[in-house]
Amino acid sequence: MNMGSERDVVVRVEDVHKRYRLGTIGRTALADEIKGLFARSLGRPDPRVQLTAPGESQRQGEYFWSLRGVNFEVRRGDILGIIGRNGAGKSTLLKLLSRISHPTQGTISMRGKVTSLLEVGTGFHPELSGRENIFLNGTIMGMRKAEVARHLDEIIAFSGIEHHIDTPIKRYSSGMKVRLGFAVAAHLDPDILILDEVLAVGDAEFQKKCLGKMKEVSSKEGRTVLFVSHNMAAVKSLCQSAILLEKGEVRYNGDTAGAVNFYMKGDADADNYRHFGDAYDNAEFRLIECRLSAVGKDTDAALDEYDEVELHVKVEIKRLADRRKVNFTLTDEEGIQLFSFSNGRSGAQLVHGSNHLICTFPKGFLNIGTYHLSILLIEDSARAVFQEEDILSFHIQEGTRPVGAWMGKEPGFIKPQFQWRRGI
Repeated sequence: MNMGSERDVVVRVEDVHKRYRLGTIGRTALADEIKGLFARSLGRPDPRVQLTAPGESQRQGEYFWSLRGVNFEVRRGDILGIIGRNGAGKSTLLKLLSRISHPTQGTISMRGKVTSLLEVGTGFHPELSGRENIFLNGTIMGMRKAEVARHLDEIIAFSGIEHHIDTPIKRYSSGMKVRLGFAVAAHLDPDILILDEVLAVGDAEFQKKCLGKMKEVSSKEGRTVLFVSHNMAAVKSLCQSAILLEKGEVRYNGDTAGAVNFYMKGDADADNYRHFGDAYDNAEFRLIECRLSAVGKDTDAALDEYDEVELHVKVEIKRLADRRKVNFTLTDEEGIQLFSFSNGRSGAQLVHGSNHLICTFPKGFLNIGTYHLSILLIEDSARAVFQEEDILSFHIQEGTRPVGAWMGKEPGFIKPQFQWRRGI
């Protein structure tokens, strides 16, 4: 975050906890109360109780802590990324920041006018037209009709739905609602703009306009943006800092690259370094180590889509045979075998004793996603000396892209950079 005086802090969250009571859905009719009482008397589940994840209790009276001891602050003009997996507490935090609900414990201080876009169509009346909803939103924000009218043409032009602006909102697609919602939120002069997954619905043109506008309101107008997204490329490209939520707690608070790396490395399915000890040791060979790392980065760093990635294999050959080679098969997260590769036709042949082989994936070769490597040690191109499925698992994360570029996974599992030249 930018260094500045205490007066520059516009959002301060101190020791915030949020507790929900499981099974309470609000007031119910007398008939529902009787049904619940009857079910409990027979030892059956209460039909009014909201279902929870496997392993969680469904008994009434128990509590679920969605947030525990959250602390952070944001300065004027900063763009803060808020990331975390589903169920981490992001939506709860945004509702507290938007004053839709209140903390069970702790305080939230916000200086200035706050505008939120939390869900598709938030704050819109379905029976009113797009134009009428712009004025409605402005009124809710405490603006006079003349103030909203001053921004009206700009909002309509930015949304790109000029031809449908007098159509009732209930007839809009999800993409149209998000376009109009973002246009209203960004143009009605908020001091603090809270956005939740605004890039999840929309095309490349919409992404470009959104990201550009967020940059503009932050750098040129000095407004603060709190940006929640699962799109790590957008978070890395847009945000100066980020917090990572995990099970309702802040696990990381600092620079964006560090937060994203922590987020990706926290994936239990990813293990791009393994030292095997004596697990694969016999009379013919010993498999010592396999690891994947980005060239020029620490082994612990997450793998980026624009990295040049190296696969390191350390193996001891105790009995040398003709034409022995190590072969790998790459599989995607759905179990589909993508391709195989080996050292067989390279200059890096296996020799008697210790071997350290390095295979390099070109920069930008693998697309965003999770992959698994299986290993096969072959002798004389026929006999399998050793075979192990999923010896390594790794994740390729989104890289930092310039604002205006497409933010998301491109089609396919590889994205090679071919040579191009002009013909005569």
